[in-house]
Amino acid sequence: MTDIKAFGEKLLENLEKVIIGKHSALEMVVIGLLCQGHVLIEDVPGVGKTVMARAMSKSLGCTFNRVQFTPDMLPSDVTGVSIFNQESRKFEFRPGPIFGQVILADEINRATPKTQAALLEAMDERQVTVDGVTHPLPRPFMVLATQNPIEYEGTFPLPEAQLDRFLLRVRLGYPNLADEVAVLEGQQLRHPIEGISPVFSAEEVLEAAQTVKAVYVAPAIKRYIVELTHRTRSNADVYLGASPRGSLGLFRAGQARAALNGRDHVLPDDIKALAPPILAHRIIVNPAARLREVTAERIVQEILLGVPVPGGSFSA
Repeated sequence: MTDIKAFGEKLLENLEKVIIGKHSALEMVVIGLLCQGHVLIEDVPGVGKTVMARAMSKSLGCTFNRVQFTPDMLPSDVTGVSIFNQESRKFEFRPGPIFGQVILADEINRATPKTQAALLEAMDERQVTVDGVTHPLPRPFMVLATQNPIEYEGTFPLPEAQLDRFLLRVRLGYPNLADEVAVLEGQQLRHPIEGISPVFSAEEVLEAAQTVKAVYVAPAIKRYIVELTHRTRSNADVYLGASPRGSLGLFRAGQARAALNGRDHVLPDDIKALAPPILAHRIIVNPAARLREVTAERIVQEILLGVPVPGGSFSA
């Protein structure tokens, strides 16, 4: 798996020219890419959510489209629309911005539920159906969505079906003092994102994603993954637990993390590191627990402490 390790190191090195001091968050986005999953970047304004998504798109030789979500957007503004051609006397499909390989869904929670629903088919099935005709999306296909969890005025919370389609939820957080000084110095003359160029092609991304699928996952690890997701469904503080898609997400992301670390097999440590960003956003905390300020992240951490970690050999 040295090729995947080299892939990750090269891509992360390129991303860190723009996003400083956020190696673990960037690694999660790279894991999302290798799993062909979608990533929700959730944090306060000004910490680099949109810049991170733009840096990822510029680092890959993929087509990039940005969708700035607003309350007045219609589903056709995302998926495209059929227009009647007067010359040919036929309807012609004009594809919307969703027809790209890397899609930046900026401020996704500002769109109405009707417009958000236009993404459901695209994110899950990699296709769009307009006027009864199904149009396949290009590969690779990845949605990088940003949202601000603090500002509620003029926003619409993402429904559970939408959240479940995101493989990972990533938070950047504020940089430390030294990193913030480095940000100031790096942007004195120009923004560093202007200086980065693609380091991989779309074909190389697809090849890397296929290679990751060959990473071995021991039966004990598979049972550990399923046990974690099952515990989210039986927890007394949880109204709705993680779906089987969450189990599959942990499985795929575990393979990607192992490959990025140069291993051909998944360890329990991979699953433990990935459980919070993969499972927490799929959990709905019940009202009584919310009054006690219980969070989904805390529930996942408690489940990790309560489920026995498997032992033995995990290599093939």
